[in-house]
Amino acid sequence: QVQLVESGGGSVQAGGSLRLSCAASGFTFSRAYMGWFRQVPGKEREGVASTDTYGGAFYADSVRGRFTISKDIVRRTLYLQMDSLKLEDTALYYCAAGTTSRWGQLLRVGDYPYWGQGTQVTVSS
Repeated sequence: QVQLVESGGGSVQAGGSLRLSCAASGFTFSRAYMGWFRQVPGKEREGVASTDTYGGAFYADSVRGRFTISKDIVRRTLYLQMDSLKLEDTALYYCAAGTTSRWGQLLRVGDYPYWGQGTQVTVSS
């Protein structure tokens, strides 16, 4: 059974940093493609960053240069390092996974069959 558990959210001032973690179980982690998404009330869930089976990393234009996605195969954990946070980064952040081998940018909600419960990030001025 696939499980994704996010952690690391919280409140931070603009310009600060947070690192989100997503602990994964129930599938072959090294083969998976994974991503981070975020959603604010009243808006659609949007892709933030993704990593494909072969280690490629892809970012939404709004976070490129500020966020870094990484995958620790030994710890079976996906990370999202968020630096230079802005007010508009405030959202509920979700981890997502697909268990088949895929490559390329995968930032659409429909690309992912498995989702975590989310962790809240709040950026204040």
